[in-house]
Amino acid sequence: MTSSPRQEAGWEVVIGLEIHVQLSTNTKIFSGASTKFGAPPNSQACAIDLGMPGVLPVVNEQVYPKAIAFGLAVGANIETCSVFDRKNYFYPDLPKGYQITQMNYPIVRGGQVDILLESGETKTICITRAHLEEDAGKSLHEDFPGMTAIDLNRAGTPLLEIVSEPDMNSAAEAVAYAKHIHQLVTYLDVSDGDMSQGSLRCDANVSIRRTGDSDLGTRTETKNVNSFRYLERAITYEIERQIAILEGGGRIIQETRLYDPVRDETRPMRSKETATDYRYFPEPDLLPVLIDQAYIQAVRESMPELPVAKRVRFEKEYDLSAADAIVLTSNVQLANYFERVAATGGDSRLAANWVRVELLGKLNREGMELDDAPVSAEQLGSIVTRIRDNTISGKIAKTVFDGLWSGQASSADDFIKSHGLEQVSGADELEPIVTAIIAANPSQAKQYRSGKTKLLGFFVGQVMKETQGKANPQQVNDLIKKLLDN
Repeated sequence: MTSSPRQEAGWEVVIGLEIHVQLSTNTKIFSGASTKFGAPPNSQACAIDLGMPGVLPVVNEQVYPKAIAFGLAVGANIETCSVFDRKNYFYPDLPKGYQITQMNYPIVRGGQVDILLESGETKTICITRAHLEEDAGKSLHEDFPGMTAIDLNRAGTPLLEIVSEPDMNSAAEAVAYAKHIHQLVTYLDVSDGDMSQGSLRCDANVSIRRTGDSDLGTRTETKNVNSFRYLERAITYEIERQIAILEGGGRIIQETRLYDPVRDETRPMRSKETATDYRYFPEPDLLPVLIDQAYIQAVRESMPELPVAKRVRFEKEYDLSAADAIVLTSNVQLANYFERVAATGGDSRLAANWVRVELLGKLNREGMELDDAPVSAEQLGSIVTRIRDNTISGKIAKTVFDGLWSGQASSADDFIKSHGLEQVSGADELEPIVTAIIAANPSQAKQYRSGKTKLLGFFVGQVMKETQGKANPQQVNDLIKKLLDN
């Protein structure tokens, strides 16, 4: 995405993101209620989540290693004492009238990530903090005309809120940063990152100032954007809206807004509160949590290989291009799939090409996720093996791949055998065919011998047609050259 002409005409965009990551725990942050997605409304909200009289929250210890792992991955400081606070406000989907979060003593302080820009350059985005908190419920506006329903299943779901510095200057940079955070939390198994289920949501803080000004403009916050595409659209709309207001002599109102994907616009939700409005104070029912260095070190030692390290390893160990390595390490499931294909097939570059082009292309065309791919890594690896040992050509391999995809066979070997797709190889089989085709096309043979070597492709095509695409292409090329050059 590029800046619009109006953005370039004397305006600078300043963007910060607050990313809410649902932690991948089986139960909520302060209760034993399930966090499983898709349950009937209000079936997973217990008395603690609802803040009923006499109940007491207990911290789910599983949230700490996940928060610490994220902090270590971004080079942050891990606070050895973290304190929960009450953030007081009224909203229908907040049953207690307050949210338990962390204000002055968050679990993670500082840190930074390097994002890859469309230009190929990298840019450092600093992280202010990441803190633990509980989610609110969900307001449902569409199901009951003229009314709003409340589903409290999400109330108490554990979140890690990651707050960036206002270091981004375009919608494209904001999306690149959000994608980087998404990649990181899924690699670490901090979260499943499923944005369609609300596992990762973005709040975009956007402000505009005249180019060269040092003071930040008045910002708006667009809440709960749940896709990268919508994030880009919401920020783009907000940038244009603010520029139009300022160029028209108006002023920006500090407020919270929502993005409407149907109308492709943001609209006001409420005036923007400040920290004072929330009347923060320490949560009296939860003691401070002390974490020692031994615990932090244990988390560090349990962390998996991170995306950047994996990308560098793929380039070196598998002799891949930077472009291939970036794509194949874009998510941990894809990286693991590729490594299994390479291990089975015995040719990492060929495996990379098949995963990038054929597999990802097929998934994209059919709107499927990798987890739903009907061809396993081992099956694809066996196709690579049969290309490598000249059992089938690359062209025939695509037929085999499609056959496995549609469930016509359980293995590449079974499909090849049942359809008679073994490649025709060796001079004993190919030379009579090539000789006959040359004899049947004397005019083209004469032109080739007179210097029109591009006709080699004509003869190759005729041989492939005669063998129904089963001939070994390299051997066919070599034989035609040998026989025509004599």
